[in-house]
Amino acid sequence: AAFLAVIPTWGSAWWAINRLEVFPVSETTWEVVAGVGTSAADFWCGAGDFAQRVMGVPAAARIYIWKPIGPSVTRPGHKAVQFSMSPPAGADTSTGYSLTVKRAGDNLARHSAVWYCYQYDGPAIWDRW
Repeated sequence: AAFLAVIPTWGSAWWAINRLEVFPVSETTWEVVAGVGTSAADFWCGAGDFAQRVMGVPAAARIYIWKPIGPSVTRPGHKAVQFSMSPPAGADTSTGYSLTVKRAGDNLARHSAVWYCYQYDGPAIWDRW
């Protein structure tokens, strides 16, 4: 309940530092909606930023992909990835060597996800606003 009390209403987005929209899907999952040219790093940035600034998740806590990239449930016609603080039942939670948003159970520490917010390799991230 505390999670839902601090986030925007279902009809409005919370904006991550990289300007991706983040929406609650349930009390335990949230969805990061793709923009034009969104990469895996962008999705993880949005998930980590939300977990840090809205949920107050500790740095070492794991964030899991609940539902891999696919149709958004909050923005019809867009792609999205759903994240949670716990893995889906039966999901393989071993970590690989590449960053992906294509496998349920894949996970990063919250601080690692937020790190991707500051690895933008172009003009300053602030110039994107």
